[in-house]
Amino acid sequence: MSETQAAQERPRPRLFTLAALLSLGGLADSIYLTITHLTGEDVTCVASSGCSEVLSSAYSSVGSIPLGAFGALGYFAAFSLATLAAFRYPHARKFLSIVVAGMLVTTLWLLYVQAFVLHAFCDFCLLSAALTLSLSTIVAIVHFTGGRPRTAAEQAPLPES
Repeated sequence: MSETQAAQERPRPRLFTLAALLSLGGLADSIYLTITHLTGEDVTCVASSGCSEVLSSAYSSVGSIPLGAFGALGYFAAFSLATLAAFRYPHARKFLSIVVAGMLVTTLWLLYVQAFVLHAFCDFCLLSAALTLSLSTIVAIVHFTGGRPRTAAEQAPLPES
C-alpha cells in the first residue's frame, strides 16, 4: 500500500478536533446548568420562556443528581475520546460512537419531554441538543466515509446518459 493510500484511509483529525471543540462547548453548558441547579439560582432564557419550568421539573434530575451532571460526564467523555481519536488511538473512534449514540438517545428523549410533556423549552437544553446532534453528525460522517477524504474518482460527476 502506498503512503498516499494509507493517508487516505486514516480518519481526518480535523473532524475529531471539531468534535472535541463542540464537546467543550457542551461541557461548559452542562457545568453551568449543574451549578445553577445545585445552587438554586434561576436561569434566564433569551429565546424561550420555559427555562424555569424545564429546569425545575421532575425530569431535571435523577434522584438528587441534576441531568446537567450526566451531560457534563458525557461531554467530558466525548471530548476525551475525540482527542484520542484525533491522535489515532485504536479504539477511541468506536467508544466515541458509543458515547455519542447514548447522548443522542438521551437528547431525543429530553426533547420529547420538553415538547410533549412539559410544553416548555430551555435555551441551554436546546443548545446542548444542537451540540449533541452536531457530534452525532460528525460521528456518522466518520463512520460512513471511514473518515477519509474522497478520491478524485469519487468526486467526479457521473456521465450523462
